[in-house]
Amino acid sequence: MNSRAWLADVPWEMVVWQNEQLCKPKNAHHEPTSDGHAECRELWEESRMKMMSLDEMVDLCRVCHRLAPFTNYNGNTFSAIARALIDTLDIPSDTAVLARSLAGHIVAGVASDEEVLAFRKFCEGLD
Repeated sequence: MNSRAWLADVPWEMVVWQNEQLCKPKNAHHEPTSDGHAECRELWEESRMKMMSLDEMVDLCRVCHRLAPFTNYNGNTFSAIARALIDTLDIPSDTAVLARSLAGHIVAGVASDEEVLAFRKFCEGLD
């Protein structure tokens, strides 16, 4: 399932930067949370060099979103990262649009069972 170290080039500092960039235009508060930040950072850094499928990487982003490491825009932060990593795939642009949309829904936790299944089938087809 296209296993690779998806997060190798995305250190935690880049995750923090991504969140800050999303907060700025809306003048939203950007700060780590006391509850989920340390746990999420540790999970992210432990996972960075692990070989995983695209589906596993997207699920990790979903878990990180749920840990809520930042005061605002957690879902947007991890969805943006997942979508950017999908953009590294050599796939047709119309397929990439669909994959990014499905991944974003999965990370945000709003994907239907049908969407999750469609994304898994897409991932299986990357072999």
